[in-house]
Amino acid sequence: MQFRVAFGKNDEAVEGSDDASVVVSIAAADVGLGPAVAFMQGRLKNTGPTGPLLEVLRDGSASAAISRLASRP
Repeated sequence: MQFRVAFGKNDEAVEGSDDASVVVSIAAADVGLGPAVAFMQGRLKNTGPTGPLLEVLRDGSASAAISRLASRP
């Protein structure tokens, strides 16, 4: 799974493998919503199967990864 937080056009923080089967993307401005709420509102996007995304939303690992990426120096 790969997580991407976009700060602007061509400016994003990435964590995870480039050949991941699931890619999760969110704008930095939407990180405060929390990943589950952002997903429900259509602000967190994913490519690939939704099942693995729902699992990482449930276990909190998506929130941890997105928070790490959003707090870049």
